[in-house]
Amino acid sequence: MQNLQLTADVRLRHLITLAGLPRAVVERLLDRAEAMRRDSDGGARPLDLLAGRTLINLFFEPSTRTRTSFDLAAQRLGALVINFDIERSSTVKGESLLDTIHTLEAMHCDAFVVRHKESGTPETIARNLRSDAAVLNAGDGSHAHPTQGLLDAFTLRRRIEDFPRLSVVICGDILHSRVARSDVDVLRTLGVRDLRLCAPPELLPESNSGAFAQCSFVSSLDEAVAGCDAVIMLRLQKERMEAAAIPSEADYFARYGLTRARLARAKPGCVVMHPGPINRNVEIADDVADGAQSLILEQVANGVFARMAVLAELLERR
Repeated sequence: MQNLQLTADVRLRHLITLAGLPRAVVERLLDRAEAMRRDSDGGARPLDLLAGRTLINLFFEPSTRTRTSFDLAAQRLGALVINFDIERSSTVKGESLLDTIHTLEAMHCDAFVVRHKESGTPETIARNLRSDAAVLNAGDGSHAHPTQGLLDAFTLRRRIEDFPRLSVVICGDILHSRVARSDVDVLRTLGVRDLRLCAPPELLPESNSGAFAQCSFVSSLDEAVAGCDAVIMLRLQKERMEAAAIPSEADYFARYGLTRARLARAKPGCVVMHPGPINRNVEIADDVADGAQSLILEQVANGVFARMAVLAELLERR
């Protein structure tokens, strides 16, 4: 994967996953996100780094935050953005995904942002390009969501820079979550040693599998949050799980919902995060989601700067 994602001088060629990405590359992207935030005056002033570049959004799954964030990121860098209308494209006539990609390549496109329900689709596209276009994974199945991982790390770093001392809890539907995998990948790369995963047994992966091999598995959320610095709550991936995976939403909230009483067990000032969309009072109580310790909307804002950094890294020199 490194040969696919990185050039010989260790610059990004594509962004498919954060797994195995060198720490220097991750830190360069986070530094650049901070610079984008500063240079654009928090998003109020457009930059012109990617004038003449064309970005195509290929979203085969619904999205609010990620798609809008990529739109704004590209436009604030001066690029042209095309939101590809899947339902009105030739894919409904039976055209294959790769034939669609090659057709768009022939019109000279510089980057494809791809979200797909099937794990591995962005990598397949990247390996079959006939041009110098870049591929950015905007979420593929339960595999990876690298820009979400970057924006989560960026949000944490703006509050707490000493990653090795952090204790981070990730709670929710970890089995189906591409966000959980990318968050674990990037936080491990940045030096976080204490990563605690909490979920019902039916929603936990095998403890020795992939990115989760060195994480602690904790069955009780009360126990998991004790003394932690950050809690990342995850959405129940209802579209990917069997209906019987949880007994009821009320029971799930009683056992795994983040309430103010549970949050009080964490360190003072513990921050709360969620990639969205939120199922309120299922994964997280209203007063926690909207409370003083919540960084949820800050994550949304930071997503634009993180994606600006990735787009600039990929396209500025092309």
